[in-house]
Amino acid sequence: MALTHNVMAVTFGVMGNIISFIVFLAPVPTFVRICKKKSIEGFESLPYVSALFSAMLWIYYALQKDGAGFLLITINAVGCFIETIYIILFITYANKKARISTLKVLGLLNFLGFAAIILVCELLTKGSNREKVLGGICVGFSVCVFAAPLSIMRVVIRTKSVEFMPFSLSLFLTISAITWLFYGLAIKDFYVALPNILGAFLGAVQMILYVIFKYYKAPVVDDAEKPKTVSDHSINMVKLSSTPASGDLTVQPQTNLDVSHPVKTHGGDLEDQMDKKMSN
Repeated sequence: MALTHNVMAVTFGVMGNIISFIVFLAPVPTFVRICKKKSIEGFESLPYVSALFSAMLWIYYALQKDGAGFLLITINAVGCFIETIYIILFITYANKKARISTLKVLGLLNFLGFAAIILVCELLTKGSNREKVLGGICVGFSVCVFAAPLSIMRVVIRTKSVEFMPFSLSLFLTISAITWLFYGLAIKDFYVALPNILGAFLGAVQMILYVIFKYYKAPVVDDAEKPKTVSDHSINMVKLSSTPASGDLTVQPQTNLDVSHPVKTHGGDLEDQMDKKMSN
């Protein structure tokens, strides 16, 4: 049984490394574009700074597991390297305001914040308690990272467009979360498994939204249903009476004329007078 768990852990861990590596490379087209245009355009640095911080946290957490977290260390070390390159490129091509903002967040989160976590864990906790405290911090931050796409999902729903939510990225994020979920279960690590439950769920929701709005079609108004411009004398009053208008105003249908009784007109009066003169 233990051997089976070890095989499962290694299998899912290796799969997780491969898929996560692909996810880390997802922003490459963005930075190719930035380098070509020598401008960051409207892109933000926070996702890359946050990803770097998350990778640093998980490396520190895995180091507390006495070799059991080796596969966590490998992929997050690669992640640190890749995210650092992204941040350097971003700072290189950013304008002064964006550069200063990025350096501030980087300093506060990745240096001061990470240093504070290490000091608290090293000085105030020991053994299994340190692993629990650090695991709780990792879970909390991972939940925040996984919840970040909620803003993109809101944009998709509002605009009915999936332009800013590529299906391939959502797919790989979902597969990655599922893989690390099973890895966490295989090594019986609650802190690894828990945030990936949320990640798998949100990834699935993103793919469902993509399918819905990718093939969303605005209702086409049929020519027969389009309003027609007509004169005041040719309005179909019966049709108007069946259509509710604002203020609950209803136009009654036009009263049908009884053609069985001739209507007397001025023309009819003139003919009567002429007949009387001729008879006289």
